[in-house]
Amino acid sequence: MSQQKVAIVTGGSLGIGAAVVRRLARDGYAVTLDYHTHSDAANTIAQEIASQGGQALVVQADVSRVADIANLVAQTVARFGRLDLLVNNAGIEQRMAFLETTESAFDQQIAVDLKGPYFAAQAAARQMVAQGGGGCIINVSSVHEDVPMVGNAVYCAAKGGLRMLTRTLANELSALGIRIVNIGPGAVATPINAATLADPAKVQALLAEIPLDRIGQPDDIANAVAWLASDQASYITGTTLFVDGGLMVYAGSL
Repeated sequence: MSQQKVAIVTGGSLGIGAAVVRRLARDGYAVTLDYHTHSDAANTIAQEIASQGGQALVVQADVSRVADIANLVAQTVARFGRLDLLVNNAGIEQRMAFLETTESAFDQQIAVDLKGPYFAAQAAARQMVAQGGGGCIINVSSVHEDVPMVGNAVYCAAKGGLRMLTRTLANELSALGIRIVNIGPGAVATPINAATLADPAKVQALLAEIPLDRIGQPDDIANAVAWLASDQASYITGTTLFVDGGLMVYAGSL
């Protein structure tokens, strides 16, 4: 009987993260879901998984703090004995004009969106090396690692940095049996996009840029995560899988 695989999902209480947690649990993973502020939502998901016979651990962690990341990995290993998959999903988006961006706003977004995945990947990789057998790291990036967005320069810079981090680490970690891949969502119906989705005019403008003519759902991303983490994707590392309804095709035609 094969050993149960163990995953950590940062930002696992809402949106894409919650969908990823549920999907991995259905696929048989023991899952640690990290939350920052939404403890009730995280605990509800864990209880749901437990009621279905799965295993879930809830840990509070601010991914911009390296000590919190270390604790997240340590608690996971203490509970489940190993770590096979890290999904770096936690992120923030603070839109503001370039000329109005403050140092504190810059520091906060880079800390969560780039520093967090960097050190979470480091902590996960160290554990994977220590236990042997390799592993997989999946970063939830964005189409904006490639596509510019006016009024969102810091976010785009962070996601662009995540693209190069993934490409570089793929070279460094491959000899250790660790794959690292980005997923680049397009427009997805999550709390981070609530204001846009509440405005019919903005929704129509957005749909005009998406060849498949629909807004993505968190499960669209979760399905991609599950596949990339599986043995079916064992020949994939150091790249980005865009899950965007064709938005990148539209952007490339401009």
